[in-house]
Amino acid sequence: MLDLSKANTSWENWKKYLGQAMEFAEELGISRDKIQQYAVTAGSILADNVQPANPEQKALKELWEVADRDEQEVIARLMTKLAGRSR
Repeated sequence: MLDLSKANTSWENWKKYLGQAMEFAEELGISRDKIQQYAVTAGSILADNVQPANPEQKALKELWEVADRDEQEVIARLMTKLAGRSR
């Protein structure tokens, strides 16, 4: 089970949390492409509704807000890639 309390503490913990979420999704049989599609949706929800907890999240939110849809998809793919390395 994922521990949401650690998702917003530090950049390293946040990446680890994202990696755990990806691992959980993969265990459920969700493809990497589908995970990346969900990451775009999650990115929009987070950017609109969640205050960044650290400078890295703030920078990511600002990039997300100025990006067009194609660029947001690239950011989402990069974040899933980064999170996959943090497991």
